[in-house]
Amino acid sequence: MAKRTTHRSRSGKKLYAVRDSQGRFKDIQTYERAHRADLARTSAAEVKAKAKKSAKKAAKKKVAKKKVGKKR
Repeated sequence: MAKRTTHRSRSGKKLYAVRDSQGRFKDIQTYERAHRADLARTSAAEVKAKAKKSAKKAAKKKVAKKKVGKKR
């Protein structure tokens, strides 16, 4: 992700500014909007952890199903 620097607007709202390789402003948005977008995005670590958890749960369910089948 690009490094963001903070500024203030005339009204006093916090702003994030992203610069390109030449140092010119590429994107400026309010902190509020940028923060909300960051929260909505799922990180790669979260995706990996969720996949690991669901795989572990499926394996546990498979073992439990085998045990039930042997009792009958």
